[in-house]
Amino acid sequence: MTPRPSLGLRARLLFAFALLCVVTAAVVSGGMYVQARVDILQRAQDAAVQQMRTRLEALFPLRSATPGPAELGEIAAGMADGNGAVVAVYHDMRSPVRVPGPPPGEQPGQPPEQRRPGGNALDLDPAVIPKGLRREVAGGVIAWQRVLWQGWPILIIGAPLVIAERDGTTRLSGIEVYTARSLAPEQHSIAQLAASAWLTGGAALAFAVALALLATRGVLRPVRELGRAARLLGEGELRTRIAVRGSDELADVAHTFNNTAAQLERHVTQLREMEADSRRFVADVSHELRTPLAALAAVADVLDEEAARLPEPAGRAARLVSQETLNLTGLVNDLIEISRFDSGVAALALNEVDVAELVRATLRARGWTEQVHTELPPEVTARLDPRRVDVILANLVGNALRHGEPPVSVRLGADPDWIAVEVRDHGPGLDEAVLPHVFDRFYKASAARARSEGSGLGLAIARENARLHRGDLTVANAPGGGAVFTLRLPRRASDPDGGPE
Repeated sequence: MTPRPSLGLRARLLFAFALLCVVTAAVVSGGMYVQARVDILQRAQDAAVQQMRTRLEALFPLRSATPGPAELGEIAAGMADGNGAVVAVYHDMRSPVRVPGPPPGEQPGQPPEQRRPGGNALDLDPAVIPKGLRREVAGGVIAWQRVLWQGWPILIIGAPLVIAERDGTTRLSGIEVYTARSLAPEQHSIAQLAASAWLTGGAALAFAVALALLATRGVLRPVRELGRAARLLGEGELRTRIAVRGSDELADVAHTFNNTAAQLERHVTQLREMEADSRRFVADVSHELRTPLAALAAVADVLDEEAARLPEPAGRAARLVSQETLNLTGLVNDLIEISRFDSGVAALALNEVDVAELVRATLRARGWTEQVHTELPPEVTARLDPRRVDVILANLVGNALRHGEPPVSVRLGADPDWIAVEVRDHGPGLDEAVLPHVFDRFYKASAARARSEGSGLGLAIARENARLHRGDLTVANAPGGGAVFTLRLPRRASDPDGGPE
């Protein structure tokens, strides 16, 4: 499953800082905005109510308890202060509509619908007054309410007029006075406050982003250094270390990395020394055994020739000694060959060869011509080391004949750049658990095939020879049964140092 793309550490840190800044700025600025808005409107409302109470006190005594339109107009005129509309209401009567000149800041010829509410530009029709507000005022209390008129905020304040009796009691006169004051200046102040809050939030966001960039630079630089050092360490640069700065958690990580790298370098150095010692030991022992083995081989040949004339127990022992001497000689030769690959001294002796003829020569030299079916197209040439290819083919065909079942086939294929030789048998094949280990040294698939009498190095040497040619050797189970070994070699092989011979 394809992993989901994720943001990098820098982007995540920037996002976290920006989100924190936006949330903090929104909470602080929003709280301040709400509190300031409430305070501004409350002050404006309290001032308007107090002003209305002061003007109401100046109206007494009333000329008539049952006023007409003229008296209502006088009451409205007495309550007017030039900053709002006033209407006096008595039952179904109201004061006449008075629309003087526009308030300051407006043009005299500006249509009423385009004027900013304020002053006497508003015709305070009783229908504009909320019914709930009228009920409260009719009940004898001063009440007020903020409403929207033509999209502008308006503060409407209503107050009842009372009649004082001679005995000191009061009763409602039925006259109600309503004033409407525009809250546009306060709204403008609130809008400016909101704009300031937005500007403050934007500045805080920019500051947070800049701070995040500085923080991510300080955090990501050691992280990038650590990643680079880890990559170099993975590539084999065991002396890689990183600089330790400060004494924080990142410095602890740098200390831990340096200590780990030092321990790894020490262990790898020890392992390399042990591996070199073991290779040197194998090479030395193999070379030292060649001389006595040569003498043993000569004696074994004599015993093998005389085995037929010796009594049966002695003859059997002579043949056993001869066979085991040959096996030991093969093992020593294989060990010497492996030590050459390990030490890097194995070299190619390249020649232009006919691959089909090379396969036939390998089969003829070992007497396998009649036992192996071949498909060898003519005129397939390649620049190869004939001796090493012969070793590869001998191992593959020999394994197929010893451990597989007939028919054993060798098939040659080629394209302009590569040749491929397939060696197949029709035996039980290899267990799936065995396939990954077929080319391991000293590995024998005893669970799937008969016990091998070889050294366990043949296939390992075959693959090393293939890789020396810049090719490869693979194995798989054929669909119809049996194992298939495929040797792929470039038609123009080169020496291990990379240059053509």
